[in-house]
Amino acid sequence: MSEQKSTELTIAVMQANPHLGNVKANFESLCQKRKRAAEMGADCLLTPEMYLAGYPADDLVLRQDFMSRIEKALQDIADLSADGGPAVIVGAPYRNAGRLFNSVFLIAEGAIQARRDKVNLPNYGVFDDKRNFTAGALHGPVNLKGWRLGLAVCEDIWFEDVCETLAESGADVILSVNASPFDVEKAEQRLVEVVSRITETDLPLIYANMVGGQDELVFDGGSFALNRAGTLACQFPYFSEHLSCLTLRRVADNVHLTGPIVQPDGANEALWRALMLGLRDYCDKNGFPSVIFGLSGGIDSAVVAALAVDALGSDRVHAVMMPSDYTAEISVTDADKLAEALGIKLDTIAIRKGMTAFDNMLAPSFEGQNPGLAEENIQSRLRGMLLMALSNKFGHLVLATGNKSEYAAGYSTLYGDMCGGFAPIKDVWKTRIFELARWRNSAVPKGALGPTGEVIPDRIITRPPSAELRPDQQDTDSLPPYEILDQILIALTEEMADIETITARGFDADTVAQASQLLFRAEYKRFQAAPGPKVTARAFGRDRRLPLTSGFRPQIMEKL
Repeated sequence: MSEQKSTELTIAVMQANPHLGNVKANFESLCQKRKRAAEMGADCLLTPEMYLAGYPADDLVLRQDFMSRIEKALQDIADLSADGGPAVIVGAPYRNAGRLFNSVFLIAEGAIQARRDKVNLPNYGVFDDKRNFTAGALHGPVNLKGWRLGLAVCEDIWFEDVCETLAESGADVILSVNASPFDVEKAEQRLVEVVSRITETDLPLIYANMVGGQDELVFDGGSFALNRAGTLACQFPYFSEHLSCLTLRRVADNVHLTGPIVQPDGANEALWRALMLGLRDYCDKNGFPSVIFGLSGGIDSAVVAALAVDALGSDRVHAVMMPSDYTAEISVTDADKLAEALGIKLDTIAIRKGMTAFDNMLAPSFEGQNPGLAEENIQSRLRGMLLMALSNKFGHLVLATGNKSEYAAGYSTLYGDMCGGFAPIKDVWKTRIFELARWRNSAVPKGALGPTGEVIPDRIITRPPSAELRPDQQDTDSLPPYEILDQILIALTEEMADIETITARGFDADTVAQASQLLFRAEYKRFQAAPGPKVTARAFGRDRRLPLTSGFRPQIMEKL
């Protein structure tokens, strides 16, 4: 390809939301974005990691038919590039001699001009790259219009080796293509790593990230670029697709980047938008027309209701109030107010008749036994059965409304309130749920389809939490206060800290031991839970893996 020198290079960064597995749709979207990039005067279009396939594609890359579609799309891009328009730097899986690579391709002038393979394959947390991919070799930059572009694939900028090699072999700039999922600490971590690579290499860096929900992961976008001094050259928005141009200029011995800068979201807005995006994409990419859930008059289902309306619009959200003899009248009143504020239809199906039927059916088997947990759980499971019946009849996706504190402590009913196909707040601690509810009443997140003003009645936020499965029940009958419990559970789950470490921080030893026992006992419940968006450093599900059958039980060490 041509090596004509230029003092400027314009790169259109495509912050994209691919549909994993739908190679044709991803290719067509790329074609549209390339046309727009040409109209913007771009020399090159840059996509995120594994754009053509989606990420993580897991064992799809082992299928011959899937990889054949990838190969055809790459050739179609090559054919498209013969028109003399922008070159394309695109992420995709690649197979060669029985081995698979996570690769990035430079395509221009009718052909694939270069390929670079991911060197550092992550195999921790939610990542399983080593399961299917072979690590690539260290490599030098690729050439485009006289510019030497150093290509790095996601994890490659979290270590020194790839960027160091690119700098030593004469790169002008590093282009990092990423599928980096969101958590509440990730944006700062990315910036720290990028600044380290810039300091080591004395090269500017463009960080192009994927956006969108994929099963339990949410990719937040937030693509950015830094110049050699570590100063911000460009900042894309979070949680939305975006296409903008960055300009590389040679000024004496310096290469300087310029581009648009968008202010990032605040902490609560970022978390809310992550949950919105995860829910919206799970529904839309799986073809669900609408969602349904139980609205109890409590804080968790209220937050799920507001999230669902913000993500999908009120016409796609259905709620059901299923009162029992233990449901307080204020719960019914508050649920009505919430539904009215959000503009959603609320049906009421009392479960007394179902409870009576079960009582009668089980009377011979339960004879001589006092009422207890079994009878409480029947109420929860009746509600789950009703929701699933409505789902089967009308095609709604059932949303489970449990939070991370409940899932961690096992304070949930398997096949009852855990019933559902997606759990939007399963990775949000209870104390953060309250914070989010207050925040949403005072703000409307970008991209939300819900109303302004107070959407969650204040009494729902201020009332003591209760499952309402027996008279005068409160969560604190079974659990420590959430302000204490959450801090302990965060240490147990996200830090994997032991009882002694947590107790040394000033927490009561018996309370820590109780929380630890609850956590370990409930592993089998969480294994059967619906997926939900990962937003913390270590989420239940794909991110945290412990055996279901285990003789290990933490205990307080006796002092010698």
